[in-house]
Amino acid sequence: MQENLEILDEDLSGLKPAQWEKRLAAITEELGMFQPLGPKHCATFLDQGNTLLVTFETVQGIHNLSKLAQPLGFDMVKSEGWSHLGLLSSGDTWFRNERVYGFFDQLIDDGFFDEFDNVIFYGAGPCGYAASAFSVAAPGATVVAIQPQATLDPRMTEWDERFVEMRRVSFTDRYGYAPDMLDAAKQAYIFYDPYERLDAMHAALFSRKNVSRLRVPNLGAAVQTRMLEMKILNTILKKAGEGAFTELEFARLFRARRDDASYLRALMARLDQQDRPFLQVLACRNVLSRVRAPRFRRRLQSLEQRAAEGEFELPSSL
Repeated sequence: MQENLEILDEDLSGLKPAQWEKRLAAITEELGMFQPLGPKHCATFLDQGNTLLVTFETVQGIHNLSKLAQPLGFDMVKSEGWSHLGLLSSGDTWFRNERVYGFFDQLIDDGFFDEFDNVIFYGAGPCGYAASAFSVAAPGATVVAIQPQATLDPRMTEWDERFVEMRRVSFTDRYGYAPDMLDAAKQAYIFYDPYERLDAMHAALFSRKNVSRLRVPNLGAAVQTRMLEMKILNTILKKAGEGAFTELEFARLFRARRDDASYLRALMARLDQQDRPFLQVLACRNVLSRVRAPRFRRRLQSLEQRAAEGEFELPSSL
C-alpha cells in the first residue's frame, strides 16, 4: 500500500500548535489512523509496508529537529516504504499514562504487531525509556534507544536529580522498569555518552544478554541531535529493520564523527580539560589533513608555540 505519499512532503513548520495537530491528524487519517490519548498524548499510524517503525517523540522535539515539523518516522515511510506507529507527547511525560497503557493493551489484544515481519521501537531520552518499556508489547522486536532512563523510581535511581518533578509518578506499575521490559526483545541497542555520568549510570542498568550498550563519547547530552547532524540515525534504523545492524557496523557508521564540527569541538575541549597537548596536536593535524578548519589551525599554531617554549614535545610528523 504505497499511494498518496506526496502528502508526507507537506511542510507543517509554520502552523500554530492547534493547527499543527489538526493537520497531522488529517494526514495520518488519510494514510492510516490518528488517535488522541488524553490531553498530553496521541498516536498516529501510517499503513504502508511489512516493517513497522514505532517511535516515541515529543511535539516540541519534532518542531526542533524536523525542518518540516514532521515525526521522525515519516522519513522512513517515504524512503523505505515502512509502516509507522508514532506515539507523541506534549512535553516529557515518559508516556506514564493509563490511556497509553490501554492503547498498547488494545494493540496486543488485536494482534496488531503480529501483522508485521519486523518491528523496531525507537526513542531518545524520556522517549528512549518509553521505546524500551513498551517494546514488551511486541515480542521479538528490535529496540534502538538513545540515552534512555531505566526508571525514575527514586528507590532505584535517587542519584538522578535531573527529573525530581517525576518522582511522584509511578514507574513500578505496568510497563514500568525499562530494562526488564526488554527481555522479550530480539535485540536492543542502547546509545550513551560515557562522559555523561548520569546517562552512563542508567545505561549500566540495561545490562542484559540481548542488549548492546554502544558508547558514543563526546556527543554530550544531545546524542540524537548529533546523530541527525551526522546523518547516521536513519541508516541505523534501516539496518536495524533489516536485521543487519551490529556493533561493527555502528563502528563504521560512527566514523562520520570525524567530520562533525560539534564532535570535534567537544573532543578538543575534553583534551584541553585533561591537559593533553600531545593528543591535541595529533587531533589538530588529523582534522587539518582532511578539511579547512581555521579554528584548528589557530589551535595547532598555539600548541606549536607552547612546544617551542619547552612545555611538551611535539609528536613526530607521519
